[in-house]
Amino acid sequence: MRRIKTSKAPSEVTAVEPTPVESTGGASKASSQTARAVLSLREMLVQGHFRPGERIREVPLAAQLKVSRIPLHLALERLAHEGFLEIRPTRGFVVQRFSTEDIYDAIELRGLLEGAAAKLAAQRFKHVSELSPLQATSYEILALVRRHKKLTMETFNLYIDLNARFHAGLIDLSRSRMLRRAIQQACSLPFASPSAFLKRQYVSSDLWELFLICADQHCEIVDAILNRDGMRAELLTREHARVARRNLEDALRNSELPPDVAGARLIELASPVRPNTAR
Repeated sequence: MRRIKTSKAPSEVTAVEPTPVESTGGASKASSQTARAVLSLREMLVQGHFRPGERIREVPLAAQLKVSRIPLHLALERLAHEGFLEIRPTRGFVVQRFSTEDIYDAIELRGLLEGAAAKLAAQRFKHVSELSPLQATSYEILALVRRHKKLTMETFNLYIDLNARFHAGLIDLSRSRMLRRAIQQACSLPFASPSAFLKRQYVSSDLWELFLICADQHCEIVDAILNRDGMRAELLTREHARVARRNLEDALRNSELPPDVAGARLIELASPVRPNTAR
């Protein structure tokens, strides 16, 4: 605790302000609960545990996921931004339906927009020091994946945070408000967000190689920007989004849902799968 000096009369009580350290533990716990709730809820939505048009009941869901109400609400807002849920004034959070075609289009659109951001970044940075944070993040992701051939939930959440930081940093370097708005809009579509992973992915050894490919591509994108090779940076970033699509395809292909799952699947897995162009 620290005392705050004022110019008031000595007889008045001195105001006391809590130090930020006192609330750090609670904030960290809430953030962890939110991250866990986002992964669990996204998985439940993909597996069809909720019917399209169904209203999410927050109180029983919080008890089921063993999280507090505030972290759960933040998780629901995050999934609404990603396009899984719709916020309605009188009904709260309502489940939406989408097809595999919607997913592939959304990821492809993000790749196009982020590719443009990478190209602008290569053209617009003024000093190499501006790229240091992005480069450091790419190295941190690569080291994390190489160190853990089978991710734990803790390292999986760390990967998601670092990956989100990388993509946000890439957009910052583009210095384009128009692109930022367009990417934010694209990421509101299902699975378009670079952080839209499925919970089951962290336990799959088959997908580790794809995580490593993504980590390597981060480093290659930074190198292209450093060399002011805008065209290469753009192509690498678009390819990077396609690898993310392969990652999602494999995760969905390995899904084995019991026939008695309540409600229709949100993702219509019977839709034709497009030819894989990320080779």
